Amino acid sequence: MEIDKAIDAAFEPISNAVASVIFFSVSAMELDIKLILVWLVVAALFFTLYLGFVNVRYFGHAISLLHEKNGDQNIDGEINRFDALMTSLSGTVGLGNIAGVALAISVGGPGAAFWMAVMGIFGMSTKFMEVSLGVKYRQHGSKRHPERISGGPMYYLRSAFDQRGHTRLGRFMAGLFAICCVGGTLGAGGLFQVNQAYNQAVIITGGDSGFLADKGWLFGLITAILVGLVILGGIQWIAAVAGRVVPLMAITYILTGFAVIAMHYEAIPAALQTILETALYPQAGLGALLGSLLIGVQRASFSNEAGLGSSAIAHAAAKTNEPVSQGIVGMLGPFIDTVVICMITALVIVISGAYLDGNGMEGVALTSRAFATGISWFPYVLAVTVFLFAYSTMISWSYYGLKCATYLFGEDDRVEVFYKIAFCLFIVVGASAELSNIILFTDSMVLAMSIPNIIGLYLLAPEIKRDLNRYILRLKQENAN
Repeated sequence: MEIDKAIDAAFEPISNAVASVIFFSVSAMELDIKLILVWLVVAALFFTLYLGFVNVRYFGHAISLLHEKNGDQNIDGEINRFDALMTSLSGTVGLGNIAGVALAISVGGPGAAFWMAVMGIFGMSTKFMEVSLGVKYRQHGSKRHPERISGGPMYYLRSAFDQRGHTRLGRFMAGLFAICCVGGTLGAGGLFQVNQAYNQAVIITGGDSGFLADKGWLFGLITAILVGLVILGGIQWIAAVAGRVVPLMAITYILTGFAVIAMHYEAIPAALQTILETALYPQAGLGALLGSLLIGVQRASFSNEAGLGSSAIAHAAAKTNEPVSQGIVGMLGPFIDTVVICMITALVIVISGAYLDGNGMEGVALTSRAFATGISWFPYVLAVTVFLFAYSTMISWSYYGLKCATYLFGEDDRVEVFYKIAFCLFIVVGASAELSNIILFTDSMVLAMSIPNIIGLYLLAPEIKRDLNRYILRLKQENAN
């Protein structure tokens, strides 16, 4: 127990210092509005309008691209489209969908879930932009391993400013993103995920009096070893595991969620009404509406990462010579993550009424109580799902951080080994620290990535719009023939 307390005490001041900078806010209508959230919302709305609702118009085409067989061996890339999407999803379909939704509802009320879904839909356009650019500006940077691909915001940010004659500024912005991403991967990819997985493990092993109650470090150590076994193999191993684990865990979670919802089928209309009313017509007035909206946007951003640029790193490894096509595939991520899976969690929590018995900010414990209202042993199923969600997120985010670390310090095997060891050590820390500190640090570093990334998206938006128009014109010509 003393180890856990010591780690938490050391971690708290770091979290507070980082958050005070990233979550700068202004007061309006008795609310503290975080400017970083306004930054993300405006970008999502802008790209949706600027690209002519690409998220809606080409949704069907995105699904058809996933079934496309690519037999050309000369196409550049390391993994296929499906594995790229699954790797990206394994980084987003994590505990943001379970604990993040619970946090949103426990703090902002049921209406926060509605705003999460809305943000997910608009975020699809932002995701299209960053994935397209990630593929377009990817590079083969390693002389020792020329087959490896490196891509992501650090590369298209540098190019965006280079094109405008601001080379130094481009290097600074790219470096800033890479630093924030390394911090974000240690937080969102390691700390938060293992923390919530540990909490659920404690619940099913007897709670505060159980075997694991004071052994967070042990749980973290075992998890770190399991993560290390996969990330040593690079993107091919990560993609292979993600391609099998993500569909399995998503289907298991969705079916379990539907089972709980079906058991409370009579409460479905009232639950939907509660979500919509608290989102659009809160009894506490405009301040409550904005509070619900803001917490929903914050949790959605953490859940689907649209605007953060992280998914572009995974999609950059896809086997394709057409960046726009992968961008269209990539925009499925926020829909699956935030609209489908997050809303299932929200419905389970609201229909069961579990959120009414909460005491302040709650994460996975709230979701676990909600699932237990269906069948008493459902929390055990949830525990397995939670661990798989956390595990898949950790292995994907380790890759994001690795690519940013090698961008900063060079494509060197020693850099890779050092980063992977550091990532695994942070997993041990995450299982031992308190939830409040984990959330604060994670949100700060993850959302900080959006500052340089979205600036680059704005600069390169005309370029991607031209590429999209040319791609659609070719599609029409091919269909006509």
